[in-house]
Amino acid sequence: MVWNVKFYPDFAEEFTTLNIAVQETLNRRIGNLRIEGPHLGRPYADTLQGSRHANMKELRLKADGGVWRFAFAFDPEQKAIILCGGDKSGLKNQSKFYRALIEKADGRFEEHLEKMQSAKDASKQFSRKKGRGRKK
Repeated sequence: MVWNVKFYPDFAEEFTTLNIAVQETLNRRIGNLRIEGPHLGRPYADTLQGSRHANMKELRLKADGGVWRFAFAFDPEQKAIILCGGDKSGLKNQSKFYRALIEKADGRFEEHLEKMQSAKDASKQFSRKKGRGRKK
């Protein structure tokens, strides 16, 4: 099975601002994620502790002299959503880096889940209305 991987819309824009070396390395790591799915583990991925979502993970990579972490989670449709990321190299307080990363990732993932639920609810509404027609 090949796993579907998507960028959260805001992260798609942020991705374009990353150095090419970081983009290429992240794309290779995403390739690993497509193959392994939620079973991808260290050294390529790990669980993020402290998230409100038990399935919140990080893609781990080194590129362009930095130590990069990109938060992602699998949604109910089993798509991996890349939410946000950053370079933690040179930071004295890495727990502060992770708190900020997880806070942003949690917020974005919750928004993603809400949009999925809204689309599902709208689809149900449409199906119910479509079923109301002339009786045969």
